Amino acid sequence: MGIVFVFWYWWVVAAILLGVEMLTGTFFFLWMAIAAAVTGLLSFIMPALDFNIQLFIFAVLGIVSLIVWKRYMLKSSVESDHPHLNQRGAQYVGKNFVLIEAIENGRGKIKVADSPWRVESDEDCPLGATVKIVAVNGTMFKVVRVA
Repeated sequence: MGIVFVFWYWWVVAAILLGVEMLTGTFFFLWMAIAAAVTGLLSFIMPALDFNIQLFIFAVLGIVSLIVWKRYMLKSSVESDHPHLNQRGAQYVGKNFVLIEAIENGRGKIKVADSPWRVESDEDCPLGATVKIVAVNGTMFKVVRVA
């Protein structure tokens, strides 16, 4: 005796997956919801479809839709004119700043715009020395002294 899975069950599954998609915003569940809705439509058109075939259709549609969406997203990705927009620290790599706190024991501070930032260096530098940011490590800049 096989499992009886009526067409509208697939639509309920699709609605639940859409709800999950709205909560997560990942686009993964959107394509699974579309696959469930299409499977429900096929079950409505062909009511004699066995549950195993319905499940197979759902799985194939879900996988194919995810692959197609992923390839589309890779082709249509737009290169940003501000690649470091949400990486504030990375925006300053390569720029020079003046120390507002001397680097002692490898640590000091610079002022960037309106806020102080911690810096680290392999060499100690006096207050007022000019340093160049070479890398970002979390919320700390790695700097070298500029001659």
